[in-house]
Amino acid sequence: MLAPSANTLPRGHFLLEPYVYDVITQGFYDSHRNRVSLPHQHEFGSLTYMNYGLFDNLTLGLIPTFDYIDPSNAPGSAGIRVGDLTLQAQYRLHRFREGSGMPTMSIAVQQTLPTGEYDQLGSRASNAAGSGAFTTTPSFYSQTFFWMPNGRILRMRFNVAPSFSRQVKVHDISIYGTSQGFHGYAKPGASVFVDLAGEYSMTRHWVLALDATYRYQVNTAVRGYNVLTRHSPVQLNSGISDAFGLAPAIEYNSKNNLGVLVGVRLIPSGRNTTDTITPALAINFVH
Repeated sequence: MLAPSANTLPRGHFLLEPYVYDVITQGFYDSHRNRVSLPHQHEFGSLTYMNYGLFDNLTLGLIPTFDYIDPSNAPGSAGIRVGDLTLQAQYRLHRFREGSGMPTMSIAVQQTLPTGEYDQLGSRASNAAGSGAFTTTPSFYSQTFFWMPNGRILRMRFNVAPSFSRQVKVHDISIYGTSQGFHGYAKPGASVFVDLAGEYSMTRHWVLALDATYRYQVNTAVRGYNVLTRHSPVQLNSGISDAFGLAPAIEYNSKNNLGVLVGVRLIPSGRNTTDTITPALAINFVH
């Protein structure tokens, strides 16, 4: 559900894969391992993979996102918000061949554009839908196949994706925890995301899938001053965070080029990490 394929699209073909999901927030542990309760919140969102095979070994694409936050203790988003937009390019280095121990391997680069609101949120902090940062994510994707004793196929993927963000100007109330009157900057910490995933073909139409993930992010620093309190200096630090996650899913393919996936991502509380449950639905169409 979470690991992109290491394979690229054939030249002239395209993939359309919209996801809808609901991130349900519970609580988290701070850097001192203290349990912190959070108000119950639903964050409804969507993202859509739109990829095109420019050449057999090169796929280009974009990922638009949308968001709506419904907290239990504050006003919800004023409406469906446009989130950050991601552009991507993926180049296949090697294609798996039966009998070979070499997996399919690709390198990819994603560039996230800060098209979503993130500061000057006023009385509706729930209007936030982006990070405000230009973020670059170079990735390595791999995929291989195993034939099980019963003749069914187990497909395995292993992906690694570090991310690096630029400094962001921040004003007033923002996703970085700043208050009204703040003027300054935020520097989102670099991160790395690792995903080990497997898909087991039970039949020609039904597939079981499981992602096991780990994310590590260094400190995000916020520096500036508040004009409402005589330009008093403001310094905020998120601290280091990490998170393990599991995402079981089941997929039904009615045709060779059309499938429906239903799954849930489970992230337990970790160091400065929110405890979330995220049910998701996706449709995969290739032409």
